[in-house]
Amino acid sequence: MSRILAIDYGRKRTGVAVTDVLQIIANGLTTVPTHQLMDFILKYVEKEPVERIIVGHPKQMNNQESENMRNIVPFVNQLKKKLPRIPVEFVDERFTSVLAHQAMLDGGLKKKDRQNKALVDEISATIILQSYLESRNILNNR
Repeated sequence: MSRILAIDYGRKRTGVAVTDVLQIIANGLTTVPTHQLMDFILKYVEKEPVERIIVGHPKQMNNQESENMRNIVPFVNQLKKKLPRIPVEFVDERFTSVLAHQAMLDGGLKKKDRQNKALVDEISATIILQSYLESRNILNNR
C-alpha cells in the first residue's frame, strides 16, 4: 500500500502530515517553508509511495473561500502537472488551527511550545488528514 500526504498550505510555511502505509494513522511529518514545498513533495514521493495528496481548503464561516485560495490554486495546479498520477483533493480546513491549539493544550504543552507556529501548522495538517481518513471510513461503511 501507499501513503496519503496532507498539506496545510500557508503563505510563509506549510504543515505536512502523512499516513502510515496501511492508511490508518495520520502523523505530523514536518513544516516546510512554502517556497520549498514543491521540491519537498517531489523528493518525498521519489522515496515513499504516495497514493493521494490532501490539501486543506480554507473557507470562511459563510462557506466562501478564504483569501489564501489565491495562493493555493496555482500551487495545486502545478502539483497536478508535476505529479499527474497522484490525485489531489481538497478537504475543508475550518477550525483546524483552533483544534491544533486545543490538542496542544490537552497534550500539556507549555505556553512557549504552543506559540510555535510551525508546530501548529504541522498539527493542523495532521487534523486535516485525520478528518479525511474519518470521512472516507464513514463513506466506506455505508
